[in-house]
Amino acid sequence: MPDLSQGDDEAAVNALRSAVMRLSRRLKHQRVDESLSPTEMSVLGTLARCGRATPGELARKEHVQPPSMTRIVALLEAKDLVRLEPHPDDRRQKVVTQTEQAEAMLEESRRRRNAFLATLTEQLDEDEWAKLRAAAPVLEKLAHI
Repeated sequence: MPDLSQGDDEAAVNALRSAVMRLSRRLKHQRVDESLSPTEMSVLGTLARCGRATPGELARKEHVQPPSMTRIVALLEAKDLVRLEPHPDDRRQKVVTQTEQAEAMLEESRRRRNAFLATLTEQLDEDEWAKLRAAAPVLEKLAHI
């Protein structure tokens, strides 16, 4: 674990935070559908990654309160990006599934963002690119802790 009282660790954590936030902002500008909020896009991404889920499960995965997720799911359903289906085991619950329209939109969004990042990585030398490839799994782990 980094010791943030040490100058090098504190500087590394600060640089990581700053770089991730700056890169995230730049990636947000590559969205396909500007009418969707970042949270709505995140919910669609979670459904694409994890499959169907109840609104409660989505709320936990997205770190929002269940009433907020209920509103988000309703907005996505109104845009024909998700469907609510009966839960197979519990009639009181619904299961959220993304639609083909959402899948196509996410695929185009991924394609744009990947192209954007590929353009940025062309400016790296071999050593920098190797370090970035090695860091990618670690960044992925951090994103899902």
